[in-house]
Amino acid sequence: MVKINRKKLIPAMLLLLIPVIVLLLVFVRREPEKEPYYIIFISKTIDESDFWTQLIDGTKAAAREYGVELSVRAPETEDDYEMQNALIEEAVLEHPDAIVLTPASFTETVPLAHKIVDNGIRLLLLDSEIDEKVEECIISTDNIKAGCLQGSYVREILKPDSKIAVIAHVKNSSTAIEREKGLREGLGEEQERIVDVVFCDSNYDKAYQLMLGVLDKHPDVDVVVGLNEYSAVGAARAIVDKGLAGEISFVGFDSSLEEIKMLEAGIFQGMVIQNPFKMGYLGVETAVKALNGEKVPEKIDSGSVLITRDNMYLDENQEMLFPFKGE
Repeated sequence: MVKINRKKLIPAMLLLLIPVIVLLLVFVRREPEKEPYYIIFISKTIDESDFWTQLIDGTKAAAREYGVELSVRAPETEDDYEMQNALIEEAVLEHPDAIVLTPASFTETVPLAHKIVDNGIRLLLLDSEIDEKVEECIISTDNIKAGCLQGSYVREILKPDSKIAVIAHVKNSSTAIEREKGLREGLGEEQERIVDVVFCDSNYDKAYQLMLGVLDKHPDVDVVVGLNEYSAVGAARAIVDKGLAGEISFVGFDSSLEEIKMLEAGIFQGMVIQNPFKMGYLGVETAVKALNGEKVPEKIDSGSVLITRDNMYLDENQEMLFPFKGE
């Protein structure tokens, strides 16, 4: 009969059990991997204008930074609220964690905004407001303040007999309404010099034709204000083609490469620029914070600056004119 040495057997069994115990502890304690947040960004448009390109780049940069699954959608034109509403309907059916939206209409987007929230989806707005407070947070330029920057600068360059024309973008959009309001506030009593306000529906060619029409109707106009990239660039092209660059003082809005060249060439006397990359980045970043249970502010101002030929080469303004987009 073989005699078993129990004093040696017990330590050997313990050694065999240690790996099993470790594996059990790992499986018991390990939590299942958390799926990345799914966020849908619905823009006003996805065209190749610098503003929308930079804004979308900002959302993508934040999505990479925070490990978010991001889907970007938009109608072809900025004023097509019906197509945007259809895209919102489709997005709601996918039930993402959050929808970040640049509303195409101040009024017509409201019912769809309610639908997003009613389906338990977090809603954040970028760039533009809607007629009711439905969103958790809006990240945008303070457009009244930006318009006021334009108006204050225009007031400085007016001549005693100056007449002003305003080339705006989409009628009844919150950005157009607020920028014109700010422009008039900045002008003060000089707002009486405004002889025409026209809307180009964020279309370069339409802004061009509207500018020609304004010049025919009001040949004494010597100051023009554009309220976004499309209106400013389209109208400025018309002024150049009419040989009036330098005779008409132009104050633009936004900062496309074409606008920057126009400022350098003296076609623009100044322009108010936004920070669309920052706006887009903050949209996704703030959505993630809200989904993580953090309290987020109801409104975030992404900033605006008046750029003139005198200050455009300052380092801080160069950073605004040429934002870093990341990889």
